[in-house]
Amino acid sequence: MKILFVHNNFPAQYRNLAAALASESGFELAAIGASNAQPMPSVKLIKYALHDADVSGTHPFARRFDLECRRAEQVLYSLSTLATSGFTPDVILAHPGWGETLPLRTMFPKARQVVYCEFFYGAEGRDIGFDPEFPISGLDGHIGLQLKNATTLLALADCDVGISPTNWQQSTFPRHYQSKIEVIHEGIDTSRVRPDPQARLMLPNGRQVGRSDEIVTFVVRNLEPLRGYHIFMRALPEILRRRPNAQIVIIGRDGLSYGLPPPAGSNWKSIFLQEVRDRIDMSRVHFMGGVPYSTFIAALQVSSAHVYLTYPFVLSWSALEAMSAGCLVIGSDTPPVREVISSGDNGLLVPFFAVDEVAARVVEALQEPDRFYAIREAARQFVVEHFDAERVCLPQMRQLLDLKESPSSAAARRNVWRGRSASEWPKAARRSRKSISPPKVEWSDEGCSGRTG
Repeated sequence: MKILFVHNNFPAQYRNLAAALASESGFELAAIGASNAQPMPSVKLIKYALHDADVSGTHPFARRFDLECRRAEQVLYSLSTLATSGFTPDVILAHPGWGETLPLRTMFPKARQVVYCEFFYGAEGRDIGFDPEFPISGLDGHIGLQLKNATTLLALADCDVGISPTNWQQSTFPRHYQSKIEVIHEGIDTSRVRPDPQARLMLPNGRQVGRSDEIVTFVVRNLEPLRGYHIFMRALPEILRRRPNAQIVIIGRDGLSYGLPPPAGSNWKSIFLQEVRDRIDMSRVHFMGGVPYSTFIAALQVSSAHVYLTYPFVLSWSALEAMSAGCLVIGSDTPPVREVISSGDNGLLVPFFAVDEVAARVVEALQEPDRFYAIREAARQFVVEHFDAERVCLPQMRQLLDLKESPSSAAARRNVWRGRSASEWPKAARRSRKSISPPKVEWSDEGCSGRTG
């Protein structure tokens, strides 16, 4: 079977699936991505280049779509190269968010097309308009927001099936499309991201810390308001005041992934750091920047309290990875987080804007670590049972795509938990018959094995 992945940042969400299929016979894999796409073993990767274009004559409402069409043109050239080489895919998996799906059906009309339905933009109940500190600007802003969905809608109309990683993300799409979208997460490598009592983390000042130290962790791709960076920084003065031995570990770059850009010539990191700088001990606040994955895992493994805040938006992999590592996650009480954290059972939830409450929960975690031991174990158990890539998510994906697996791989999965009947699912999970959102679990104090990647 020939399978084509299309994602500008390949492998991205397809890493686990591509790696699994590449290790088996019977599959021929190819991928198309932009210049920043990364190669994988046994996957033929074709990269395209997107050149700067003068869009000054393009209407502001159409500029994003113009860029997406230019990207689609480059993907079309790559598809032609692929076809010339004799590769005609049976299945295409693609992310529609950048226009790359526009030429797929025309070029390969018989291929089964599966699109990754990550998020559908809207002015209510999602990231836009959530934070009064950063309001959307006027009618133009709302129209521009609607137009961000253009290529996604075209892809949904054209595809055979869509896949969303969580129930809440599926629910952001128009109701009449939701029955076309299955809920299957790409999965976490829980055997790699797991608790380690012996873990050590080297701080930028050369000090090594471990589980016996008071370590507060905060991890994002980029330090920005959508992921609650401003709220976390405003909580630091009280945390550091009440816990004189606490060390704050912040992982994330200074750029922009989501949301509104900062004022020209600045970045969100410096803006919110300056707001509290004169009230915090900077020798105990460690900005790590972007770090290797092994360093990220070590940070989670030594964490005493992990703060994860987000607008109603895409659930970060890092939230599930933190749970898999056995972190005590103090998360924002927003829909994407509520889907995976039941406060008091496998984590703690606080209102997103409640700076004082964020600080109070962190201080409690540092003061009485033993009180939260069962919650840490329950967090890992939850991810192991419902988000493990190899034993849960990849089998679900294979079933959806009707991809046969080798007898040895199938045998290894025979006795693995594969889900319960729909009547047992929580109400929110019943939107999709393949939902991986589990029923409420009674957690024991016996602990659990491992999870995330």
